[in-house]
Amino acid sequence: MSNNKMHDQLQNTLERLLSQTELSVTPEQADKLVTLVTLLDKWNKAFNLTSVRDPIAMMGRHIVDSLVVSPHLQGERFIDVGTGPGLPGLPLAIINPDKQFVLLDSLGKRIRFIRMVVHQLGLTNVEAVQSRVEDFNPEQKFDGVLSRAFASLDDMVSWCVHLPTPEGRFLALKGQYPEQELQSLPAHLALDRVYPLTVPEQEGDRHLVVIKLASQ
Repeated sequence: MSNNKMHDQLQNTLERLLSQTELSVTPEQADKLVTLVTLLDKWNKAFNLTSVRDPIAMMGRHIVDSLVVSPHLQGERFIDVGTGPGLPGLPLAIINPDKQFVLLDSLGKRIRFIRMVVHQLGLTNVEAVQSRVEDFNPEQKFDGVLSRAFASLDDMVSWCVHLPTPEGRFLALKGQYPEQELQSLPAHLALDRVYPLTVPEQEGDRHLVVIKLASQ
């Protein structure tokens, strides 16, 4: 398939999926999201960044699945831990140019991919960092600590406890409602909210679990 034809197909898929949500993106942002998928598809062949091989499927399962978190981002500084190929951080950064995102992963090939995307798309609100999360000690803390398919809630909050501000939140993208994981939260943390997420044309449940410090 020609590049132009694939670009048009991805554009149409994105428009169709977004029309089934409350999200609105500018034409420039939509173009960047489409370019992100074409780059992910191209680099996936060499770097094995995702098990999803079909770029049309990537648009729903990766891009829109990330974007539906956007209405629940409160604050200005966010870190995406275990970001992989930049999910959900890159799509969220594209449609939230007023917010700052640090994308953290321990694998060099993923960080190289993200830095290439940031350069190609001219994103000024993304910093890619190669580090284990427990070794990363930023001077400035975060309003939100994001994770998507990264770890159990228990592991996430224990590994990332040093990252949020005192008022910050842990934002974990989950499939099914994580009843058992929530019951084993450490005493210094409390459930803030669980938002059911609707990802058009995707099977299975999606939830955003928001955790706060119990002292808040």
